[in-house]
Amino acid sequence: MFEYLEEIALQLGPVKAALAATSFTWLMTALGASIVFLFRTINRAFFDTMLGFTGGVMIAASFWSLLNPSLEYAKEIFPTMHWLPVASGFLLGGLFIFALDKLLPHLHINFGSSEKEGIPTSWQKSTLLLLAITLHNIPEGLAIGILFGSASLGLEGASITAAVALAVGIGIQNIPEGMAVSMPLRRAGMSRRKSFWYGQLSAIVEPMAGVIGAVAVIYMKNILPFALSFAAGAMIFVVIEEVIPETQRDKYTDLAVLGFMIGFVVMMILDVAWA
Repeated sequence: MFEYLEEIALQLGPVKAALAATSFTWLMTALGASIVFLFRTINRAFFDTMLGFTGGVMIAASFWSLLNPSLEYAKEIFPTMHWLPVASGFLLGGLFIFALDKLLPHLHINFGSSEKEGIPTSWQKSTLLLLAITLHNIPEGLAIGILFGSASLGLEGASITAAVALAVGIGIQNIPEGMAVSMPLRRAGMSRRKSFWYGQLSAIVEPMAGVIGAVAVIYMKNILPFALSFAAGAMIFVVIEEVIPETQRDKYTDLAVLGFMIGFVVMMILDVAWA
């Protein structure tokens, strides 16, 4: 399967391939959001397990797909200080999401209305939930686009297959993210159609971020180690600041941890076995 997808990506070119891959992850979010047409509520134990799975995928992708090739490539173009662009990119990626977290009004999935973050606003809960998941999706889209752009430059460890594997892994974990927006809205009394609309809309930023990431590294080759580690730092910040706390609000913390470990292993296998 991966060989077939790799052939399609090669025919499309890095930018179009990044757009296609992030459109796929957007559709997977929509698939998760479509659960509202079948159920009004979802078992909390299952929900927390899937959130843990999401965190595991993102952490594994941050290392295997982004930081590792970033370090390898930095050795080629910055042989005496290869750690500098990687470390600075990683920290700035986290600071970028930190700034968005402080400025953008949003509400984490399992948090009460009084715990909303960002600039004070009177926006509805549906909008705040949507923006919270959108924060997750910005670094995911960037990571996919940057990896497709990296592959076009012939970087070892950043092959088209690795980029496809990352897109598949992110797509799988986007299913619970779509559910995470649509199901709470459905429980609050919103119609199935509107709940689905908000759920899928949370990932619309991924294709845009994916194209930006691919174009940036293609035309600015020397920023590649920085760009890869920037995406990694952004994803890890999201996991630690948002995903993990959301799994610790109920009695199913052990299931969330197991879900995290499974997600990590799934993404590692996708990246190592097929990349």
